[in-house]
Amino acid sequence: MTIVFEERASDSPYIESITHGYTATDGSTIRPAETNWHMVITRVNGMTLPHVVGPWSRSGEVSWGEGAEILWIKIKLGTFMPHLPTRKFLNSETTLPEAASNSFWLNGSAWQLPDYDNVDTFVDRLARNDVLVCDPVVSDVLQGDMPDLSSRTLRHRFLHATGLTQSHIHQFRRAQQAAVLLEQGVSILDTVYELGYYDQPHLTRSLKQFIGYTPAQHINRMYVPE
Repeated sequence: MTIVFEERASDSPYIESITHGYTATDGSTIRPAETNWHMVITRVNGMTLPHVVGPWSRSGEVSWGEGAEILWIKIKLGTFMPHLPTRKFLNSETTLPEAASNSFWLNGSAWQLPDYDNVDTFVDRLARNDVLVCDPVVSDVLQGDMPDLSSRTLRHRFLHATGLTQSHIHQFRRAQQAAVLLEQGVSILDTVYELGYYDQPHLTRSLKQFIGYTPAQHINRMYVPE
């Protein structure tokens, strides 16, 4: 394994998960699409680089070099930065400018770089200073509650907070479910039927876009070491 990491949950209402790891060797792999955006802190060759990353609307290839220490802060859907709407860094990485030692500039202020143990405090400080805000409508809709809003208003709220449409997020989650069913031994045709895909080619296109592999390739990956 070329990336060694550990992940933990968070009590913060703004954080989906926190992951810390390092690259043990050079490598590359297919990464899946991602609907959440991340704050990523990379330390390599004595340099510390904070980034705002994603979301990624499609799967793609990612490469890395040996010796990098990485902290991934996965932000919950519906949480965004008003001064930097999520749609502006969709499918991209933005490096945040360095301030003084061990700090960076964000929304006109210098912020101390977080570590794995104090990420929750760091993110809560961002929220208290309105650098991060949460649109509760997005969270409610994703949990199945439908607000009394027009479809146009709802679409605008999703695009502003997540950079993606509600339909795109639904398709991504369905592809994730399909991948899990295939891993559990459910046949391709039964997966098509259970998740409401039109036919097998529809499932294949979906998994290729969001997971990075066709159903057959995904099944084979469970038995062939990467």
